[in-house]
Amino acid sequence: MKLSLFFVLPVLGQQFNNPVLWQDLADLDVLRVNNTYYYSASTMHYSPGAPVLRSYDLVNWEFIGHSVPVLDWSPKYDLSGGNAYVKGIWASFLGYRPRSDLFYWGGCIEFAKTHIYTAPAATGPWTRRSTIDSCYYDAGLLVDDDDRMYVAYGNTNISVAQMSPDGLRQVRTQVVFRSPKNVGTIEGSRFYKYKGSYYIFVTKPPDAQYVLKAASPFGPYTMKVLVNRIPSPVAGSGAPHQGGLVTTPSGAWYYMAFIDAYPGGRVPVLAPVSWGADGFPTVQAPGSRWAASYPYPGPPRAVKSSLGVETFEAPTLGPDWEWNHNPDVSKFALGNGLVLRTATRTLDLYAARNTLTRRIVGPQSSATIELDFEGMRDGDRAGLALLRDSSAWIGVQKDGGEVRVVVVHGIEMDDKWRTAKMGSEVEAVPIQGGTVWLRLAADIRPGAGRAGIFSYSTDGRSWHTLGRPFVMKTAWQFFMGYRFAVFNFATKVLGGEVTVRRFELNMP
Repeated sequence: MKLSLFFVLPVLGQQFNNPVLWQDLADLDVLRVNNTYYYSASTMHYSPGAPVLRSYDLVNWEFIGHSVPVLDWSPKYDLSGGNAYVKGIWASFLGYRPRSDLFYWGGCIEFAKTHIYTAPAATGPWTRRSTIDSCYYDAGLLVDDDDRMYVAYGNTNISVAQMSPDGLRQVRTQVVFRSPKNVGTIEGSRFYKYKGSYYIFVTKPPDAQYVLKAASPFGPYTMKVLVNRIPSPVAGSGAPHQGGLVTTPSGAWYYMAFIDAYPGGRVPVLAPVSWGADGFPTVQAPGSRWAASYPYPGPPRAVKSSLGVETFEAPTLGPDWEWNHNPDVSKFALGNGLVLRTATRTLDLYAARNTLTRRIVGPQSSATIELDFEGMRDGDRAGLALLRDSSAWIGVQKDGGEVRVVVVHGIEMDDKWRTAKMGSEVEAVPIQGGTVWLRLAADIRPGAGRAGIFSYSTDGRSWHTLGRPFVMKTAWQFFMGYRFAVFNFATKVLGGEVTVRRFELNMP
């Protein structure tokens, strides 16, 4: 049973604060169906992919599922014969078709093929319905008033594809806009219709957003800037860009973008929009800054928070969880805690299957696990990591009959996402018994100390810091932000196991 001890509460004075959700949820697509809002984001190599979130006020969001149940495009997504780090699900679309009462998700995988999934509800079940032998790169879906479906996509040269009546095949496609030289690269298409005109929102990474407007889906389009290097509401982060447009039931319009806020990743910010006499939208930015707070779009409504306690009594994992690559389903069990059996024999954390992750909640949060390690075998390592292209962990290490709590730093990837360093021990202490509590506190404020602090307890009450703080990196190239990660792998023989009795995600 999952005990949700925390809830997102309405902000006093009917104001909301940016970011609306301080978690790594990039390349967002946002839409409203009746009185409910839905949100989709990139997940790269994490499985299941393309999370779906739900809100009733555009500010408070909860995870409700994933559009891509398994990344079954290649064995490397199983960490077999290689890996898929920084591949997989990039900017994709989430849409709803009223006439058929179906949700659609579509995305291009590795610049090759586009896969389209549908579901009768945003919570699923999601099913892959078609594969198109071309890449709808950074795609946005429009379901027109006459039920025709179009997809805008591309990089610098923006194309529009008209889909078949069922929305699963391409009928025609053509380039509708070529970015002028003074603008350069544009991508991240989102497709809309407003008062008879068609709009394609595109981003100029990493800090500008443009709007293309036309009288027909296939153009010709004219371009106007929406935001350009506008200061962020979060100190030290990048400018808001690459987002989506959404309207409330009362007819108000909002633009949701993301900010580069590493080491935590790319997080969403929200601002109201007005429409000018020229038919183009304008973001409401007092003093030419994206405000730290705005009036609520409607009555605030609390939803289930990512914070709280998980005891893994349900037969399936909740939608807040994602594995690092596809898991070996024969090597974990739920119902009486999370049982992780060693699935990989390796010295490399990045090669270890069945590493389970949760997004860090900003600006600061901690993850705590109660770990039963009695079933470990010689050579096993199990614990809690800060996972990215530069990683560190605290865990239990069993060698030659000796069991220790260990902190390891310096686990590094190179620029091809291959393991360059497997890390080294920073500090260790011997431990007895069969249970230990491990805690990892992370500060993901951009420009702050960016520290990960490791501690352990033998009774769940008295805590001891172990090792020096780990400084998280802020380079954007890995795209995804740091995550908390629970792992168990063997260095000698398979067959060992640990049980995570309790996981708690908390804020100071």
